[in-house]
Amino acid sequence: MDSLIAASARALASGDPLGALRRVALRDDPPALALRGIAMAQLGDFARARDLLKRAARGFGTHASVARARCVVADAEVALAMRDLGGTHRSLQAAASHLTERADFPNAMLARLIVARRLLLLGKLDAAAIALQDAPLPHVPARLTAVHALTTAELALRTLRIADAHAALDQAQTAAAAADVPALSAEVRSLRETMRRPAARRWHRDGEQMLSLAQAATLLHSDTLVVDACRRGIGTGNVWRPLARRPVLFTLALHLARAWPGDIDRQTLIAEAFRLRRPDETHRARLRVEIGRLRNVLKGIAEIDATPNGFALRPLDTHPRAHASERTTTVVDSDVGSPSVAVLLPPIDGERASLVALLADGAAWSTSALALALNASQRSVQRALGELEAEGRVRAVGLARARRWMAPPLTEFTTILLLPAGWSFG
Repeated sequence: MDSLIAASARALASGDPLGALRRVALRDDPPALALRGIAMAQLGDFARARDLLKRAARGFGTHASVARARCVVADAEVALAMRDLGGTHRSLQAAASHLTERADFPNAMLARLIVARRLLLLGKLDAAAIALQDAPLPHVPARLTAVHALTTAELALRTLRIADAHAALDQAQTAAAAADVPALSAEVRSLRETMRRPAARRWHRDGEQMLSLAQAATLLHSDTLVVDACRRGIGTGNVWRPLARRPVLFTLALHLARAWPGDIDRQTLIAEAFRLRRPDETHRARLRVEIGRLRNVLKGIAEIDATPNGFALRPLDTHPRAHASERTTTVVDSDVGSPSVAVLLPPIDGERASLVALLADGAAWSTSALALALNASQRSVQRALGELEAEGRVRAVGLARARRWMAPPLTEFTTILLLPAGWSFG
């Protein structure tokens, strides 16, 4: 490695892409092409960066397997920044294994972190947790330690482990200061600010109460029966029953929870769940079937009682209190301490809240990447984007296959609870 290549690499490591380009901008040898690609990625020209990295990989040939593996890792990181989420992890995992065998631990750890970050972006939180556990390697620079800690903090936030998130952010801040990379320190500050923003709304008859992530986590892990419209499910304590793929059952549960402790009439339930205004006996029969299915989902945490008017939700006490003779205080009202019901709503209104939440990171997404992240059909995503564009909530750049979608960053609240999450509480 000549002196210009070494100096350019040091400039990139310290977050100075312009300094790196000044040294290798006019060179076309494979090492210079790779460094130019990384520099262009740091400057935001991702398409040019990927082209340069692919040219560098071809230039290295089969005799320079370590250099080719490094180019694969760099290209994967640029693809992640471009929200190119297609394909598999095989080539990246193969590159990580090869770099580990050759004792290139920093680049091997970077490859593992890219895998974890991609899984996190897709909402595969269990797989991301496993990937993060396997990511640390010895003798890596502080900047990679900071990235690992930041990714761990984000995973902790997505799984509502607030104390773990604070601990990971403290570690990230220490590592970012040691690395002396301003972008990492700024990311730590941004994530801390995210934790202080409102994350959800708790609905009650008299109005709404804004909740931070910590307050939402406390509510979701309490003994209260929570109908969560952010994650589309019902939970209490460590029990979680997802209903994201059963919209009719979730709609019924939501309206039963809004009516608690009273009941809600059958005609309203039919109108809201089936979107019908003039029901007949067939729809009443269908309602009975769906209520039966919801009873099965809620078994062990709540009951649905039939009333002369309609149906009423009744939460069960999953943590029985001590016997009356064992209590140290006298309770006059028999309802004091009985299980309660809470309704948790997203911080932003509308059926497209999860789509807006993904776009709110400021990155440019393709419809295929959004469909992959939301586990929805691409056509459904395209229709939703068209509606959001008509409302002025998103905008498109580019044409045809190059079209990407963006939304203005949401600085008033956090959308963490709206992001895809393939996990269950507890």
